[in-house]
Amino acid sequence: MKAYVLHGIGDLRLEEVPVPEPGDGEVLVRVRAMGICGSDIPRIFRTGAHIHPLIPGHEFSGIVERTGKGVDESWMGERVGVFPLIPCGDCSPCRQRQYELCRHYNYLGSRTNGGFAEYVSVPERNLIGLPAWMPLETAAMLEPMAVAVHGIRRAGRKENASVAVCGLGTVGLLTAMFLKAEGCRSLFVIGNKDIQREKARQIGIDEVFFCDIRDQEPESWLARRTGGEGVSLFFDCVGTPDVLNLAVRSCHVNGVIQAVGNPVSDMTLEKDVYWKILRNQLTIQGTWNSSFTGRADDDWHDVLGRLEGMEATPEILISHKLPFERLGEGVEMMREKSEEYVKVMGTASDG
Repeated sequence: MKAYVLHGIGDLRLEEVPVPEPGDGEVLVRVRAMGICGSDIPRIFRTGAHIHPLIPGHEFSGIVERTGKGVDESWMGERVGVFPLIPCGDCSPCRQRQYELCRHYNYLGSRTNGGFAEYVSVPERNLIGLPAWMPLETAAMLEPMAVAVHGIRRAGRKENASVAVCGLGTVGLLTAMFLKAEGCRSLFVIGNKDIQREKARQIGIDEVFFCDIRDQEPESWLARRTGGEGVSLFFDCVGTPDVLNLAVRSCHVNGVIQAVGNPVSDMTLEKDVYWKILRNQLTIQGTWNSSFTGRADDDWHDVLGRLEGMEATPEILISHKLPFERLGEGVEMMREKSEEYVKVMGTASDG
């Protein structure tokens, strides 16, 4: 089979490798769609993976083509999404079914081979069956959708809350999309690209609620939009000190700051900003992944329920679609930022 293999930092090659054999409790998935995550870029070009060689890619969907020993045969031929975190099952969080908090996890695409390939072997317990109406490209976005929903559920948004989402990459725009679908009326989004403005418009956010930091100062903009009160809930989908400081300065008393994803750099807080956390009784909480237990109440199944009947759908956010053989071009484009993008999606060449 063909696969993109990371041999070391900056050394990603499309090459022929053996088709993996599913082990006990595993299935072989024929990958049909794979998204490039923003975290894939530093992993490939700056930090490397936990092991080399490694096939990257943790956002993907496909069809079960073979089953290993002990696997329910009914999975054969099923269209599936895949939860990329492989929990140990033994640590304290795992015993409480909080697998996203596993202390000794494995991870598809960073610690073991992932979805930038024609085939990948994954544990049966990490599969989610797809409804007939869901395209495989949408299913390849289930992972970032679940991350967004996990942040929303953790934040515990109250009715009539004023909400800001800063950082309009895939997760930030998905967060805004789901908040909008929930009926959030006072929803302010903060970005820095023309494509983000357009995608925000496509998911139903009027331009008056979009702050472009290239020509607006976001703290004063939010203050004007909220009558000087600030927002009650702020989603930080960037992970820089500037945005965390902005969140603290822009939150109303008793506000919640929900940090989502991965930090870009070290975090520092000025004394007066830290003072605002104390004096305004702000709550800062984090999340980097999503819950997946196989039950109807986990984040992945929650996403499936939310998508039914939604006017705006996540495919809107796919800005680039490339055949599998050209996926490397998408990786390079994201590295160089030679074009504006949101979600870059690879698809199997035969359909």
